Amino acid sequence: MSKVVVIDHPLIQHKLTLIRDKNTGSKAFRDLVKEISMLMGYEITRELPLEEIEIETPVCKTKSMAIAGKKLGIVPILRAGLGMVDGILQLIPAAKVGHVGLYRDPETLMPVEYYCKLPSDVEERELIVLDPMLATGGSANAAIQFLKDRGANCIKLVCLIASPEGIEVVQKEHPDVDIYVASVDEKLNDHAYIVPGLGDAGDRLFGTK
Repeated sequence: MSKVVVIDHPLIQHKLTLIRDKNTGSKAFRDLVKEISMLMGYEITRELPLEEIEIETPVCKTKSMAIAGKKLGIVPILRAGLGMVDGILQLIPAAKVGHVGLYRDPETLMPVEYYCKLPSDVEERELIVLDPMLATGGSANAAIQFLKDRGANCIKLVCLIASPEGIEVVQKEHPDVDIYVASVDEKLNDHAYIVPGLGDAGDRLFGTK
């Protein structure tokens, strides 16, 4: 079974409180999501392999550590996942960025794919899937499966807030995918919104309703 990592750093928890507040406007919301994503990035990349290389400082030659192993890719689930991209890219600017477009059918609540554009070498990359909310788990499951169908074999899922139900669904369908979140909230309501949550992340990011 995959692991679930709750990143409870005080700065992350403080900023999470601010984005939950219904009075936080779109600009502040976008800035905070970016900042939280960057802070989460430290934990997400904690297990990246290192190798020893030789460099020359202004003083002398020395051996030092550099990131080795798989190349990285970032895959936001459109549209809300876009709000997390810049924060992650600040830490790993060389990562390639793919996109998966999904929307949730309002009647069936099932995800529908409308767009998928990925780096050509996904099978060689460790992919970080971004979506602020892990609610029912349907969109995350579908996005992960799209990546696997195209050859991806090393995937992490990163969300700001998750429901217990969504975590269970993803772990059942994709037990090889580790999940990183800033908070596991109480439950889903009858409209499949996370409680207490923060509302619709996409609408709050982009000022739509």
